[in-house]
Amino acid sequence: MKTYLTHARIVLADEVLDDASLLMEEGVISGINPLSCGDAIEIDLQGELLMPGMIDLHCDALEKEVEPRPNVHFPLDFACAQADKRNASAGITTVYHALSFANDELGVRNNGFAAEVARAVHDWRPHGLVDNRVHCRYEITDESGLPILQQLLADDAMHMVSMMDHTPGQGQFKDMAAYRDYLTRTYKKTADEVEVIVERKLAAASGAFARMQTLAEAAHSAGISVASHDDDSTDRVDTMLGIGADISEFPINMVAAAAAKAAGMSTIFGAPNIIRGKSQSGSMRAIDAIHQGLADCLCADYAPATLIVAVMRIPQMSDLSLPEAMRLVTVNPAKAAQLDDRGMIEVGKRADLIAVGEPGGVPQVTDCWVHGKLAYRARYDHG
Repeated sequence: MKTYLTHARIVLADEVLDDASLLMEEGVISGINPLSCGDAIEIDLQGELLMPGMIDLHCDALEKEVEPRPNVHFPLDFACAQADKRNASAGITTVYHALSFANDELGVRNNGFAAEVARAVHDWRPHGLVDNRVHCRYEITDESGLPILQQLLADDAMHMVSMMDHTPGQGQFKDMAAYRDYLTRTYKKTADEVEVIVERKLAAASGAFARMQTLAEAAHSAGISVASHDDDSTDRVDTMLGIGADISEFPINMVAAAAAKAAGMSTIFGAPNIIRGKSQSGSMRAIDAIHQGLADCLCADYAPATLIVAVMRIPQMSDLSLPEAMRLVTVNPAKAAQLDDRGMIEVGKRADLIAVGEPGGVPQVTDCWVHGKLAYRARYDHG
């Protein structure tokens, strides 16, 4: 099947082509402003932007599809289907569902349940509108999680791994009170239950580096990227470099972000942080990282719909051009995840594409193609 998109503003890696056209066939881009389109089906985009489908390296939203309220669980295939549609409508054509593995105390994030969700994503992939992948978030103070993650890796049910350390006193939880409050507020834990969790985490801290090394080596052998999480200092970045980390997710402050960038790690910040103008945990503002040239990628974090809005607003908030802002969600994440077949509009690349309009002044995805197939359409009145 051949599809010919016309009258589009095509966003390339370094420029925007006005009133341009694109031809896709057999799942790939076969021409940009081609001389002919043969018997292709023509779609007039009426001046809308046409850009690569977005690549989201970290999105926790699937966990909320599974468990929308504490201890209220939906069937996993149903949850995967809903998340799949949500990502297609958001223009995210490759999504890494971030699943936390944190022993047995955190509901949907306990190891057994998280592994079931990872396998459900794996089973849903052949049916997906978008390319659904699994990003396993390993809590390094959990001794029991390592063999589970190793098995998921062997079963091709893991496509990225990040190392989390939520031990109180560093990272997102800068003091014990903040960590206790998080457990009490988010997971409705009693004071006694919180104390058990804290003591267990502190006791399991020994041996964490060796476990990280083991998992990182296995991941790299399988050709998948390794990320650190909530880096808060140059020492922390150095530690993660010691295991060969490729990515720094959500650096806490400018010092850590600069250290990660200088070390050649890709940095990731959240799109909700851009739209809200602040971090939900009190860490650095993503727009400040962009101003300082320290942000490589944006992710949806917990809200897929924020990604396209953040991309479109960044040129108004910074010195970045639209193509430069677009690279934060396309070219750069593709490179960080070692995906060389997507992330830019170029002949021969996967035809993962989105059209973007601004009804009412709000950037919205109007069309989404994944591997050349229409995955989503919602036409708005251009008048």
